[in-house]
Amino acid sequence: MAVITISRQFGAGGKTLGKMVANEFGYTFADSEIIKMVAEMANVSTHFVETVEKEAGGKFSKFISKTVSKPLMDRVLKDERGYIDEEIYLDYLVLIIAQMADDGDVVILGRGSQYILNDHPDAFHVLLIDEFENRVQFMMANYDLSKSRAIQVVKSEDKRRKNLYHKLGKSDYDNPFLYHLVLNMSKVSLEQALELVCKLVDPHK
Repeated sequence: MAVITISRQFGAGGKTLGKMVANEFGYTFADSEIIKMVAEMANVSTHFVETVEKEAGGKFSKFISKTVSKPLMDRVLKDERGYIDEEIYLDYLVLIIAQMADDGDVVILGRGSQYILNDHPDAFHVLLIDEFENRVQFMMANYDLSKSRAIQVVKSEDKRRKNLYHKLGKSDYDNPFLYHLVLNMSKVSLEQALELVCKLVDPHK
């Protein structure tokens, strides 16, 4: 009944590794599925949720506060269907990730899950890092991008990640002490990373 969170520098292979881990354990891989669940709860399109998600930042302090206020629960439980904004999105997101973790057998990609589930007893937190050039090469090889486009995408996502956590009041998102396992993908292959994560979660694997 474990939950595994995968945080990563963009292009370090977090999504690919997350899917590999989920397949190995027979777990659910939660990435775009989270967007779909938020969209269903709010009765809006997934595109609308994706747009709100890209803009989310200021209200992410809820991830850190560890207290769920009565007004927050009131907002979520009221009939807000057919509309979503940053605040509603974040309320749903926290509840969905917490529920996924309680259900277990899930690999969650990003979205501050390492903070939301910081104290969850069955959670394992993994961080992937890599050199910029390696991340560009990974995007070129795995997403059929030109080098110039891959550089642009990696730089853009790095900036978005930095800005998001800056709004969170967090600068320690790459701090190894937040994680059970930090993988330097310039030193290990995806197959070796998979083996290490599996051994972490299940020493008998």
